[in-house]
Amino acid sequence: MTIAPDTPRYITRHVTYRLPIIGRMAREVVEGPVDNAFAAIFGTVSAVAIGVLIWGYPALIFSALLAAALMLVTLVRITLG
Repeated sequence: MTIAPDTPRYITRHVTYRLPIIGRMAREVVEGPVDNAFAAIFGTVSAVAIGVLIWGYPALIFSALLAAALMLVTLVRITLG
């Protein structure tokens, strides 16, 4: 099965941009100035810290498992080219 010539290469980016709140933030991080990337990193770290303060150790474990899954996906995408 091949991708049609008119299909964009990054289909995940196209789908992500259509999400109501996350899409706008993702577009600004990818296409906006460099400061937006640092704001996204700061926001993610803050969200994990707030989760750990509210729910404790399970929130830390969940964020670590999510990071491991994202790293696995990143390695697979690098391998595929």
